Amino acid sequence: MNRILSYQEKNTWIHRLSGITKLIFFLLWCITSAMTYDTRVLLLMILVSFILFAVSKTEWRQVSSVFKFIALMMVINVIAIFLLSPYQGCEIYGSKTVMMPFFKGHDVTGEELFYLFNVVIKYFTVTPAIFIFLVTTNPSEFAASLNMVGIPYTIAYSVAIALRYIPDVQGDFQRIRNAQEARGIEMSAKAKLIERIRRTSSIIFPLLFSTMERIDVVSNAMELRGFGKKRGRTWYAHKRLEAIDYICLALTAVFCVGALVFTYYDGSRFYNPFAQ
Repeated sequence: MNRILSYQEKNTWIHRLSGITKLIFFLLWCITSAMTYDTRVLLLMILVSFILFAVSKTEWRQVSSVFKFIALMMVINVIAIFLLSPYQGCEIYGSKTVMMPFFKGHDVTGEELFYLFNVVIKYFTVTPAIFIFLVTTNPSEFAASLNMVGIPYTIAYSVAIALRYIPDVQGDFQRIRNAQEARGIEMSAKAKLIERIRRTSSIIFPLLFSTMERIDVVSNAMELRGFGKKRGRTWYAHKRLEAIDYICLALTAVFCVGALVFTYYDGSRFYNPFAQ
């Protein structure tokens, strides 16, 4: 059974990085992507993201299902922006270039299309970073790294359990889906999209119940072992920061600061190709 977003040990320099290094990179990357609407910066971030994605040797089958879901959310978001605020791009860029009439109050403008293009590429700057972080980080090592930087070990361990059980929850989803299909309920691409969505949503409740049962088992086992009674604990999977970690942190900080300085040097975070 294929598992999505599960950690796999591989011989790459990204896998050898400390979990805290990858977390800091991920947070700085997301903050930079959120703060800039400069198309040039975003396109450069996409290029770097996909290079790192390839270097990490992440397999497409691990992330394809999640990517499709994110792509669906992106399409819904873009459509909602256009329907609710069709001239937001015009307000941002200070001009209005009508490309074609759509319906009353919703002309298609070049400014709106360019703004929506930037919204779309924002997704592609962050999505590979999410995948890289999840599939290259050992949950136990990541929890140890969080604890070593001052986060209470109870919280760090909770994060590790959440990361570790992502593939298990996905496995439960697949088993419930297979059981539904064995009963004659078509849930593959052969069914209509609306039917697939409706039938897939029916899996949520049995999945929720199975997840709650697993949580109860884990919490009882941890309580029986006295988890959380002492102020500290030792870690088997702790990894110290090495030279490559400091180099990556320095390069990330330089890139993100440089990207934001380049974005705001003219006083606006929007790149405006419509300016006269």
